[in-house]
Amino acid sequence: MRFQALPFAGAFVVSPVSAEDVRGCFIRHFDACSFEEQGLCVNWALVASAVNTKRGTLRGLHFQYPSAMEAKLVRCTRGSLWDIIVDLREGSPTRYQWHAEELSRKNGLALYIPTGFGHGYLSLEDDSEAEYLLSAQYSAELANGLRWNDPALGIDWPFPPMVVSERDQSWPYLRVEP
Repeated sequence: MRFQALPFAGAFVVSPVSAEDVRGCFIRHFDACSFEEQGLCVNWALVASAVNTKRGTLRGLHFQYPSAMEAKLVRCTRGSLWDIIVDLREGSPTRYQWHAEELSRKNGLALYIPTGFGHGYLSLEDDSEAEYLLSAQYSAELANGLRWNDPALGIDWPFPPMVVSERDQSWPYLRVEP
């Protein structure tokens, strides 16, 4: 596996290892030893997927409060996604900064998101599917989010979302102190 460090401590783009022959290919998406060498989570509590039937579907920006904060490994198993992370860690020199990666079935990339980040994505194609490995169980009481279009974050989405849940439209705006 190849790990490309992002400008946020602990966040990586993960490239899978692929072996090809006449039958097709065998792809390793997770290797505990490789992740351990990078100091990353290897004990996943939950594996989930989300299917987005329409291009322009937005999910996020989601996070969980402490005691349910979660690291995530996200990849696209069908279609393509514009996946985004926002550093929400108190005291971090990159707090409130964001980074986006295109994840697709074709490029095979995954995004490793450490605890303390908001996460979301925009589907770039119909019938796009995201697969998540999560280090903690989901807690509805500790789940929260930020507005995808918060001017304080200044996220440059590739195009305006066309499908946004009522919940994701109602997250609060940040109140960033100057």
